Amino acid sequence: MRTAARATALATVDARADELSTWTRHIWELAEPAWREYRSCAWYVERLRAEGFAVEEGTGGMPTAFRARFGAGSPVVATYVEYDAVPGNSQDAVPYETPRPGTTRHAAGHTDPHSALGVGALGGALAAKAAMERHGIGGTLVVFGEPAEKVQGSKPVHAAKGFYDDLDAAVSFHPAYMQPYTNTTRLDTHCGAYGSIVYTFTPDAPQRWAAAGGGGPITEAHASARAPGAIDAVCLMYGISKQLREHVLAHTGSWSINEAILAAGQATADNLPPDIGQIQYSWRVPTLAMSDRLAAALERNAGHVAGLTGCRVEPRWVSRTRPGVPNHVLAERTYANLVEAGPPVWDDAARAFANAVRATLGLPPVADPLHAGMAELIAPEEAERQLRLNLPSWQLHFTSDDYVEYTWHCPTVRLYVGRCMLAADAAAGPYPAWVANAFGGHPACIDPTVRTAARTIGLMLVDLFCDADLLAEATAEHRQRTGAGRWVAPLLPSDFEPPIELRWPEYIETARGRGWWIP
Repeated sequence: MRTAARATALATVDARADELSTWTRHIWELAEPAWREYRSCAWYVERLRAEGFAVEEGTGGMPTAFRARFGAGSPVVATYVEYDAVPGNSQDAVPYETPRPGTTRHAAGHTDPHSALGVGALGGALAAKAAMERHGIGGTLVVFGEPAEKVQGSKPVHAAKGFYDDLDAAVSFHPAYMQPYTNTTRLDTHCGAYGSIVYTFTPDAPQRWAAAGGGGPITEAHASARAPGAIDAVCLMYGISKQLREHVLAHTGSWSINEAILAAGQATADNLPPDIGQIQYSWRVPTLAMSDRLAAALERNAGHVAGLTGCRVEPRWVSRTRPGVPNHVLAERTYANLVEAGPPVWDDAARAFANAVRATLGLPPVADPLHAGMAELIAPEEAERQLRLNLPSWQLHFTSDDYVEYTWHCPTVRLYVGRCMLAADAAAGPYPAWVANAFGGHPACIDPTVRTAARTIGLMLVDLFCDADLLAEATAEHRQRTGAGRWVAPLLPSDFEPPIELRWPEYIETARGRGWWIP
């Protein structure tokens, strides 16, 4: 049965190739950013219901999240779709720099692209569902809708609220974004810990900053010094927290902390302080201990800044993730399925588009302008070896992505599939971001990635339903890695409220039509 079911899965992906292409471009065009993926989420919900899934919307208190189920009983096997885009990256699917029609360059666009991630996983799930129906395969297939990956927002929430507790295995997919993770799976060095927090500074009582002049009850507002307030607080927080790079985690492996100034309440007059100032900090570190040290340092800084500027400070966690847990059993089987599915192959249309991009960059056409590595398979062991060439031996995790939350609740594999990119050219130097973004929206360039992902995921889901020994071995490995005191519970509390109330960038409807809010 397993052999026939695998053949059905592959045939399903091939038969629905045109649909997958159309769907990928549709989500790419919507290009909605984190926590505001209303139309993208609605499309997935409608599509999954049309395909026979029972869909629960708004899971975990997140309006743009969902859980879709097909089948019943054990095993319970999951994959997930993502669909958030990135502000400041609007790019049309053309070989020159220009935003998508009706937007500005400041609007959101798909960079990785999550449009291909989501439809690739959806295609794999539909392939597995077709095999389950045709061959009478039991079990429950789950597809999660995971918003806000760019701020690693939904998976820690789903994990904290118990949505992953009944899973027996999960498949995670991402288009290639760095070497050596092109057409391979992660073996040992999974993503590390992530933290993100927003500090809001509010001058609740600016009148206390300076005594009223003249002894009267009314201050000379137009002549008095203005309280420092929220703007000064954000500037001070920004400045002193730069020292974290030198004095908190200096010279301890690869890690990063970055900030973003989110919003400032507008003053009604020049002598009145703005109502609020907000700054967000996000960090990617190998260990939880490093993450905790950064969080503690930021908390101290925020408290001191609030006192200096006459403000109240309110911290708002956005996300906290755990370092990932490997699973060799699933990594090796998924890679074998990737080999069978075949790496992506690009045709003359993709090469013509690439040469058109080269012409825009002032480069001459070449016979093959595409990055050869994106079409080559790389065994997980070799990818691991190459990755670790630049890492210290003690560092067991690298970069961050919130798929790691699945890895603590069930055996999970992380799959990467190559995506169409320009080959390096010494005459060009680093390519501008619009180049990769344009490739992500061009069907001839992105469809092979989606097809390979869907075929591989479909095969792997079928294996997890049909091969009891595979699932047992993966489960035993997972228990060994997370048992005996090694289990780490979700870092967010079960009653955590997702930060959907913050003024994240988004598209809005006004009397002028649909537009982009920031800037």
